[in-house]
Amino acid sequence: MRKTVVTLSLMITCSTALIADGKTLYKNCAGCHGENGQTKALHLSKAIAGQSASKTVKELNAYKKGQLNAYGLGNIMKTQAETLSDSDIKALAKYIETLK
Repeated sequence: MRKTVVTLSLMITCSTALIADGKTLYKNCAGCHGENGQTKALHLSKAIAGQSASKTVKELNAYKKGQLNAYGLGNIMKTQAETLSDSDIKALAKYIETLK
C-alpha cells in the first residue's frame, strides 16, 4: 500500500513538472513581441496582447506546419513554433490571452 502511494505521488509530481508554463514559454516570444505582447514584431505584425487563445493556437499550429506567412514572418515563426509541443502551444496561448 505504501509503495503504491509513493509511486502515485511521484507520478503526480512528475506530471505537474511537465505541464507547460505559458509565462516561461513566452520569454522566447518577448524578444520580438515585447514583454507584454504589445510590440509589433519587427515593426510588421500586430500586437498579440490579449489575443484569444483559440486564435493563437490556430495561428501557431499553422506557422508550425508552414501554412501561414502573415506579415512575411512565416519562416521566423515556423522556426519558433517547431520547437513547441501541442501542450506548449495551448499554455502559451492561454498566457498571451491574459496579457494586457
